[in-house]
Amino acid sequence: MKQKIVIIGGGLAGSELAYQLAKAGFQITLYEMRPVKMTEAHETSYLGELLCSNSLKSESLDTAAGLLKKEMEMMDSLIIKVAKETRVPAGNALAVDREKFGKRITEILEGFDNISIIREEVQDIPDDRPCVVASGPLTSRVLSEKIKKLFGGGLFFYDAISPIVDAESIDYSKCFFKSRYGKGDDDYLNCPMTEEQFDRFYDALMKAEKVEFKEFEKEAIFEGCMPIEVMASRGKQTLLYGPMRPVGLEHPVTGEKYFAVVQLRKENREGTAYNIVGFQTKMRIGAQKEVFRLIPGLENAEFLRYGSIHRNTYVRSCDYLDSFFRYKNSLLFFAGQITGVEGYIESAATSLIISFFLKNYFADKKILPFPETTALGALSRYVSTPKKDYVPSNFHFGMLPPLTKKIRSKKDRKIALSKRALKDLEDYLVKNS
Repeated sequence: MKQKIVIIGGGLAGSELAYQLAKAGFQITLYEMRPVKMTEAHETSYLGELLCSNSLKSESLDTAAGLLKKEMEMMDSLIIKVAKETRVPAGNALAVDREKFGKRITEILEGFDNISIIREEVQDIPDDRPCVVASGPLTSRVLSEKIKKLFGGGLFFYDAISPIVDAESIDYSKCFFKSRYGKGDDDYLNCPMTEEQFDRFYDALMKAEKVEFKEFEKEAIFEGCMPIEVMASRGKQTLLYGPMRPVGLEHPVTGEKYFAVVQLRKENREGTAYNIVGFQTKMRIGAQKEVFRLIPGLENAEFLRYGSIHRNTYVRSCDYLDSFFRYKNSLLFFAGQITGVEGYIESAATSLIISFFLKNYFADKKILPFPETTALGALSRYVSTPKKDYVPSNFHFGMLPPLTKKIRSKKDRKIALSKRALKDLEDYLVKNS
């Protein structure tokens, strides 16, 4: 009889896990409450729907995101595989057509005879084991309360979404196509600003009407997805060194340099929609129209989706989960963003770790933790190591142990860390599979 496994949540983590375990012959019951019950941020019933952005970040090995994706690819990640199938131009980044991505994930999982997808809200943690809770940061209120009791409380932060504009409404005579420093193809549409235009935009942004947080919520903003207006409140230079940084974006024909540049990235393969990169916001809709239309080229922009804000829940995993995301060494697991990892690929990566454990566990094999020199090992360690202040985190190179040999160049050092990680992961998989 095939081993049965229950998975709660059909987001990136739940979808990745269902795929990995179904391939290995397990009988999977996957619960996803959409479309019976929608969240405040989801728009479709697709499994693996992307919310905040359509980008899975850089593929370069001198970046943390590039290393993690490469490790995931070595483990035959569904998320990386489908992302590459549905990619849209984005320079060195792996960006996808959001609609095609979710549709393809859903098609693949529905194609497995040993995956049963049940569209209903789970209101309690089932007694069945093994069970993996991958309900995400937008877990329903009822289930959230049950999880909080299990973990002795819960934590949260606020996340924001960037607006999307209709490509036909953009004035291309005021913009130019180019990737920063000419890396990759000319995949980004750049809207340049003079100092005067930037000052006008900044003043309007600071005065714009915003959705205010309550007093106790004000500090609960994730640094990696900060609303543009919160960033601006820290000073003009925060924008000029952040999403509006003009460096490496001189005009491709005239060589002209600009005071500030706003970048737009294709939201789909057809190029009918563009995401305003780094402009996640909690401004009210009227204010978004007024402020974002001050960007050169967007004076008559039609918004296909306005920016918004939503609450993300996570738990103090560091007090309860081990390096395989097991709750107190039981066969109850937690996966994805609810564990306190932040980011699309990080969420899916947790499921690769869990699936690896379960496949070996039921094969009666000894299972050692992933090497600490790898991105997967670093995420495992971050979640399972006790700490006073536990906050959501992406994977970054600072999580890895230093090299034994000093390398002056920052880029070369990161590449060396990546090469070491990939070699150590390869050795680990050979010995433990």
